[in-house]
Amino acid sequence: MLVMLPPSEGKTPARSGAPVDLADLSHDALTPLRAKVVDALADVSARPDATGVLGVSPGLADEVARNTVLRDAPAAAASRVYTGVLYGAAGLDRLTPAARARAAQHVRIVSGLWGLVTPDDRIPAYRLSMGTDLPGIGPLAPAWRGALGEALAAEAAGTLVVDCRSAAYLAAWTPPADADWVTVRVLREVDGRRSVVSHHAKHTRGVLTRHLVTRRGRAPRDAEELAHVASALVGDALLAVELDAPPRRGARTLSLVVA
Repeated sequence: MLVMLPPSEGKTPARSGAPVDLADLSHDALTPLRAKVVDALADVSARPDATGVLGVSPGLADEVARNTVLRDAPAAAASRVYTGVLYGAAGLDRLTPAARARAAQHVRIVSGLWGLVTPDDRIPAYRLSMGTDLPGIGPLAPAWRGALGEALAAEAAGTLVVDCRSAAYLAAWTPPADADWVTVRVLREVDGRRSVVSHHAKHTRGVLTRHLVTRRGRAPRDAEELAHVASALVGDALLAVELDAPPRRGARTLSLVVA
């Protein structure tokens, strides 16, 4: 099983600690492209028009300025750096040793800067979204696509991929054809009517992620087992769990229904 997550927009900078060592990050085949993206981001972030180029509001200028010193800034585990609704619910920074080992084995975070990290990879806080057209690199999703395909080829082949990524990050990597690919959709039901929601989606995907890494027993091996495992959340976090029929190609959809 691979649980694919997006990063959070908000990040908590480490207050102390050694800086990132690109060679120590997981999936070392990504190191050359990571180095290029880090340097390109530092160059862009030093420009007067940096916030506009990176597509963020002027109020985030201080966060953009941090991009200029990424190689020297203190780093911490990605599970501590990534914050926000999804990560608050997933609680990857507050796991038992056994659950932490399971998260390191099964959880992958797709990033516009690093390409891919595990919760244990040590990174600094940064500001960069996958939807950025980064000068010197180009649009990040297609820039990462080939490298991520190679990095994840062995891990994803023939396995269950539980995909909690948003659209921009979905564009950076598509699981191989032999993977059991399941995207996670969250629906809110009010008075018998259902609608897609964003805030509840992040929280509920985080709840599912935490359930998958903290529950006892082996990880689910296919879409049907995933739906069965997720159904344990019905009556507490969820109203219902529904798995659609297998498509001729592409992903299945696991719908998590909340109140």
